[in-house]
Amino acid sequence: MKISTRGRYALRFMIDLAQHNNGEYTALKDISARQNISIKYLEQITSLLSKFGLLISVRGPQGGYKLSKAPEKYTAGEILRITEGNLAPVTCLEQAVNTCERRESCPTLKLWEGLYKVANNYLDSVSLEQLVQDANPSCAYDYVI
Repeated sequence: MKISTRGRYALRFMIDLAQHNNGEYTALKDISARQNISIKYLEQITSLLSKFGLLISVRGPQGGYKLSKAPEKYTAGEILRITEGNLAPVTCLEQAVNTCERRESCPTLKLWEGLYKVANNYLDSVSLEQLVQDANPSCAYDYVI
């Protein structure tokens, strides 16, 4: 499994929105400047993420994007599956039912199934909120007494 630029940028985009999650809409040009990603590329990503309900968008001068739910409700796996498609390490695992003619005698099938399971479990265990905290480790321990 190799994550494309689109998948990596989508994660960066979502982290940026979560970091600036103040209830207001964030302009694409602001995210573009902070992340050094072209607006054209971000438009493709936002179109896809909006289509699957991960974003709320508003047009106009006060418009922009914001998350449709709290950052802890998103997972890296969810975002990557939307932008990358299936994360299977081999093509025979891309469908719900493995129809490969060699599936009964394949000496490596268990290896690929295990890798696929571990990768999905890990990606689904990492929330957007965790990615935000990892991006700002000093904020994770910012206590006020």
